[in-house]
Amino acid sequence: MSTFSQSSLITPFEKNENQTTTYQECIAYYLMLASQFKEIKCTPFLDTDSGFPLHEVVISMDAFTPDEVRKQGKTILFLNNGIHPGEPEGIDASMMLARDLVTKPELRKLLEKTTIVLIPVYNIDGCLNRNSFTRTNQNGPESYGFRGNDRNLDLNRDFIKCDTRNAKSFNALFTKWMPDVMIDNHTSNGADYQYVMTLITSQEDKLGPAMAQYVKKELNPALFKGMNDKGWDMVPYVNADGPPDEDGIEQFLDLPRFSSGYAALHHCIAFMPETHMLKAFPPRVRSTYDMMLVMLEYLENNGKKVQKIKQESIEWYKHQQSIPLNWAIDKTQFDTIPFKGFEAGHKKSEVTGHDRLYYDRDKPYTKTIPYYNSYKSSLEVTKPFAYIISQAYDNVVDRLIRNKVHVERLASETTMKVQVYRIKDFKSSATAYEGHFLHNHTSVETFNMDKVFRKGDYIVYCDQEAIRYVVETLEPEAPDSYFNWNFFDGILGQKEYFSDYVFEDLAAQYLKDNPAIKAELEKKKADDEAFRKSPEAILDWVYHHSPWYEVTHKMYPVARLMDPTDLPTIR
Repeated sequence: MSTFSQSSLITPFEKNENQTTTYQECIAYYLMLASQFKEIKCTPFLDTDSGFPLHEVVISMDAFTPDEVRKQGKTILFLNNGIHPGEPEGIDASMMLARDLVTKPELRKLLEKTTIVLIPVYNIDGCLNRNSFTRTNQNGPESYGFRGNDRNLDLNRDFIKCDTRNAKSFNALFTKWMPDVMIDNHTSNGADYQYVMTLITSQEDKLGPAMAQYVKKELNPALFKGMNDKGWDMVPYVNADGPPDEDGIEQFLDLPRFSSGYAALHHCIAFMPETHMLKAFPPRVRSTYDMMLVMLEYLENNGKKVQKIKQESIEWYKHQQSIPLNWAIDKTQFDTIPFKGFEAGHKKSEVTGHDRLYYDRDKPYTKTIPYYNSYKSSLEVTKPFAYIISQAYDNVVDRLIRNKVHVERLASETTMKVQVYRIKDFKSSATAYEGHFLHNHTSVETFNMDKVFRKGDYIVYCDQEAIRYVVETLEPEAPDSYFNWNFFDGILGQKEYFSDYVFEDLAAQYLKDNPAIKAELEKKKADDEAFRKSPEAILDWVYHHSPWYEVTHKMYPVARLMDPTDLPTIR
């Protein structure tokens, strides 16, 4: 039951500014607004790990489905709150914003050209796990939710792997609306400084040339100016515990596992406001409110331009033959920005007896520092005509379909000339990371072959809007590929091997019959002393170069069809 009157428009936060609303109060509040104002619809969407549904709140003048909204030419702004419920500013700020948009005439006009799709609380599980201690470094509120969900997973690492029902439901809701802009509200950790609000922008260079220039040159400056005009000086997110110095700060690289990186796969411009954890809770909530308001004010005059840029980005990626998979900071390019910090120093710790970092808030400063916000592609891949996926991997295909990837199935068994990867090398995390032993530094070797595909195997053509999502999940070398998230780990283990005493005779005869292989072996012995002294390694090398070695070992089960003329007539 709600602890406040259903007839009241005052939020729990406004009654006690050192408290954030509970999950039950939050949903009750939106249902109350929806019952009183025709511009607000609040409906349960799909399930979450908590057993409670993810709620879909739509705030609009008169259009409440994606088709209606697009038909009217409106911009879609997607707001996500409570992905980390210990960072609850967005939950409370969005409740007040929703109310004000339908009760204040000067704000109601912002709905004439923009429709808002809002998740009241994304990590419902964590929001229900309320406590007062887990945000150790944070200045209020008095109690709040927990970062992990009921599976103790961080939902801001789950957008690609979708281990949780929360993420599966989010994928479905996001792609239902395919928004133009997203704001995912957060609170920072790290260094101390004067700002209440910092901002992560989805790394612009990953968005395609037109969108990158637009965000860097027009949208971002407008947001920073808009916040400044409302009394909130803002700086790019500071991803460090120590104070920025002459080395400056680097823009956060938001991989697709993160909300903004996931949104970028769908050509949506995304932002993560990060309020500063050491500032009081009330200004953190109010700056979050104003950040969303500044965005709405911007879209009122520029929504059509945002939509146009998005479509240009979609078309650009559809026609690219080479697609970037990974990015590296470009230290040759940077902006200079003013930074308002506090002098930092070291003193003896009362706990450890060693030196510790501290900030002196009586010594504020402003200085100019470099801001490295340019990235360059560090790895690219030639886009195939299509990918073909074994039907054994329906868990992969389910995720593709949930993200509006068009998938077809082969109508009959067929043989095609395709390009195939073998996993050459990779490293894995030593401990579990978000429920997985995530692979990294993956490399592949490529070869062509005639391969038999079965009736029902999946084919994904690359001439579609979802091409970025397709490439960055199916190419194994991409940092957040399905391979790196362990979806294909079965191929990494050999299922057959040999007994040394039996294979010795087979190997000897094989080398006699294949002098080129024998010459290669002798060269390796000559060049590698450790190899030369290991009979086990020598036999293993011969086995791997012989027909007895199983061809499926480390063979990636997603083939690349490069030439459309090799495709049977099935389209």
